[in-house]
Amino acid sequence: MSEALLEIRGLEKTFPGVRALKGVNLTVNKGEVHSLMGENGAGKSTLIKVLTGIYQKNGGTIVFDGKEIDCKTPIEANEEGISTVYQELNLVLFQTVYENLFIGREPRTKFGSVDRKKMISEAERILKDLGIDVDVTKPLSNYSTAIQQMVAIARAVSINAKLIILDEPTSSLDKQEVAVLFRIIRKLKEDGISVIFISHKLDEIFEIVDRLTVFKDGEYVGDYDIKDLDQFRLISLMVGKDTVKLERKKTGYAFENADKIVEMKNIEQGMRLNGIDLTIKKGEIVGLSGLLGSGRSELANVLFGSTKPDAGEVFWWGEPANIKKPIDAINIGIGFCTEDRKTEGIIPNLSVKENMTIALLPKLQKNGFVDQKKQDEIAKTYIERLKIKTPTPEQLIKNLSGGNQQKVLLARWMCMNPKLMILDEPTRGIDVGAKAEIEILIQELSDQGISVLMISSEIAELERNCDRVVVMRDGKAVGEVIDTAIDQTKIMELIAKGSESEGTING
Repeated sequence: MSEALLEIRGLEKTFPGVRALKGVNLTVNKGEVHSLMGENGAGKSTLIKVLTGIYQKNGGTIVFDGKEIDCKTPIEANEEGISTVYQELNLVLFQTVYENLFIGREPRTKFGSVDRKKMISEAERILKDLGIDVDVTKPLSNYSTAIQQMVAIARAVSINAKLIILDEPTSSLDKQEVAVLFRIIRKLKEDGISVIFISHKLDEIFEIVDRLTVFKDGEYVGDYDIKDLDQFRLISLMVGKDTVKLERKKTGYAFENADKIVEMKNIEQGMRLNGIDLTIKKGEIVGLSGLLGSGRSELANVLFGSTKPDAGEVFWWGEPANIKKPIDAINIGIGFCTEDRKTEGIIPNLSVKENMTIALLPKLQKNGFVDQKKQDEIAKTYIERLKIKTPTPEQLIKNLSGGNQQKVLLARWMCMNPKLMILDEPTRGIDVGAKAEIEILIQELSDQGISVLMISSEIAELERNCDRVVVMRDGKAVGEVIDTAIDQTKIMELIAKGSESEGTING
């Protein structure tokens, strides 16, 4: 039996109105590479922030290296021997490599000045021990992202960390750089240092991790040895399955000969999208499935003009779309309900009416003034049509429930008479009743001939609503499932097997 370095039991963390961690457990052994797995919102980041003193726990115990701890700041966590290397590296690029290694804890000479000679020699020794050969006197900006990542890890090692947390460390690395990182992780393991490795890339998890803990919706699912899992089983644990089998509303694929409203061809964007094609037909509900980081939202943002692709073309009704920014997409009839409702969707201190009609304001203006009567009529119409629960259209939207806020965002685009609606996680964070109402609205859009691009982490939701589901992995489309062939098992198989099972499954 391995000796435990970290033991977390019954950890609770509550934010106003949200219980983010519901009595979760975690054990990390000495000298092991451990992963935290779960979809977005599972509680991984919250747990790490509690462990490292960014958040304060509401209950439970944390035992580290044989003693109970309760870190109030990241500095306290460092002093205990816990160090985190975040995805966004906390480094000073214009300073030298050696200065970055010792920032905030520079050794001093007996006269009180900074001992740069000692810093340089120690930096060279630490990096050499990790197999990194660079000139430590040069600015960090001279080196690649991979080297910067190694320097951040070396800094963690140099403070005698017993546990190093790597948060999405490979997100900006190519395959050769990932290989170097994995060599360093194995070296840390040999030296008895434990590593928590957080990544959405399943191939990497199965290559470098010894054990993992799965979380879902802030709850502990279980601990597993990596040798006892395959990718399909892991995805099943992360995603979970509905206990009730719901019938699909579609009874036959009716879009074989429908007009193509959107064609995206060979779209590339950095390391996020790797030559992906996507077609959406008139009135069709197309789902995008895949794990966090598969490129679903990035593809939607390219279509809406929020980000620019490095390569590829977008066609709208067979003609080049020329979408360079969101206003171009809006003008041709595309609406977008963002995944992050709170920060990118609603404007919390404006009313329901104002939030609903904000995209329509240019069309409501008359002689430089908004036609208040028409604005009121539109707000009233959609409040009734979407059954939005609000005492008055003048109510601040921040006072509404999540489900009703989402309905307001749907109304914002519906009143624009769109031809295509992009819905990124349209039911996330809302209750079961509101989910059902949102799904009914999505079906109604399709019935009216409005096309829908629906992104959802809930595979059962895609199964119930979509005419076609495109499965993405690592920025590529690895297959699609059509109509009555759409079910959770087939989609998870495509996600797990990736390019090995590329193709179309028809109902």
